[in-house]
Amino acid sequence: MTGTQYGSGREDEVLAQAAVDALVGQLALAPKPGLPDPRERTARDHSALRWSARALLPGLVAMAATARRTGEPGSRLRADLGAIGRSTEHTAARAGGGHRGALWTLGLLVAAAALRPGAGPADITTLAGQLAAHPDRRAPRRPSRGSTMSARYGAAGARGEARAGFPHVRRALTALTTARSQGATEPQACLDALLTVMSTLQDTELLYSAGPLGLRRVQAGARGVLDAGGTATEPGAAALRALDTDLTERTWTPRGSGALLAGALFLDALRPVGVRG
Repeated sequence: MTGTQYGSGREDEVLAQAAVDALVGQLALAPKPGLPDPRERTARDHSALRWSARALLPGLVAMAATARRTGEPGSRLRADLGAIGRSTEHTAARAGGGHRGALWTLGLLVAAAALRPGAGPADITTLAGQLAAHPDRRAPRRPSRGSTMSARYGAAGARGEARAGFPHVRRALTALTTARSQGATEPQACLDALLTVMSTLQDTELLYSAGPLGLRRVQAGARGVLDAGGTATEPGAAALRALDTDLTERTWTPRGSGALLAGALFLDALRPVGVRG
């Protein structure tokens, strides 16, 4: 069964809405070290981020529909997704805030899920990796922060993460299942998944703002929370608060980790309830 034979506009909307819900859910988590959350100090900006996250919906619907119609993860679909993504990014920016990293991650995953309805996370991330491997020949030829940091430090960056089949999204899914099985609440499980990503991701945004030493400091801080037992334990919660204070004071923002957590929450929402842990 292929999406081109049995797909429908309703299915595309369901996928896109699940992706937006995942991003909004990621935004609602607190405390997220260095990342926007609903606490009072970021209330105005956070409202704009939620609003602009919802502005991604039409573009994600279009990505799902295009993938379903095209049917294969080839260069044509990659070019179409890139064009939709640039338009959607502009719309989100006008709505009050950008979600470029999340749109890149969620767009590829939504398209991959539309290509193979009913596929599990492993197959979806593999398909997304195949899509990302194709160059976007219509993309503007100007360097971004991420590409500059990737070239300077040899970090995989968002493109490398996608081309590898989103390994950190898969790690976050495993962390979610593990935390739930150990009795963590849903917010605690999601925070543990975020910290799992932060502990190993070569986040190019952090490399830009904090350099390699700062990146290693953040990775070590995230591992410290997990090594203390995770956010469901008092030592882990205390380590999380300390890490959050440190990153906030230094204005270091692990945006790449936040985007990948949104991708994991999207795939988690597609899994049967019994598989989620």
